Amino acid sequence: MKKIALFIIAMVIATVTFAQINITPAAPGVSYGKKITKDHAIDLASLNKHLAKDTVYSGKITGQVVEVCKKKGCFMTLKQANGEDIMVRFTDYAYFMPQNIVGKKVVVEGTAKVKETSVERLRHYAADAGKTKSEIAKISKPKKDISIMADGVLVTE
Repeated sequence: MKKIALFIIAMVIATVTFAQINITPAAPGVSYGKKITKDHAIDLASLNKHLAKDTVYSGKITGQVVEVCKKKGCFMTLKQANGEDIMVRFTDYAYFMPQNIVGKKVVVEGTAKVKETSVERLRHYAADAGKTKSEIAKISKPKKDISIMADGVLVTE
């Protein structure tokens, strides 16, 4: 029984440790999830203008990646000029992002929504992003922001 338990623990550790191994490194032209093109993509400023009138946008959005989940690449954030980053998650967790995607320009296709993120969820994201316990503890209010559920991601630069 002990041997089985040790084997299972070893497998879990190996899975977590090597979670990023099978993800293709980010480079121009590499796609994740649904295969998409950069045609008709809008920038983040245009997205903000659209979402000022409507709470949902479906289509392609272009931006620069500033952060990716350090555990397994299950989310990334895009940089906005106003300093507020946009969270991008992936439909049904069907694919993940490599760690080297930070700094790359991408096109994501999916649905962007204005929503309120709970303190609990913000703390979870901060922990996944590798923030310190003191940084996580400072999160005390929900945040109204834009989030994107992406069906596909294309690295453009």
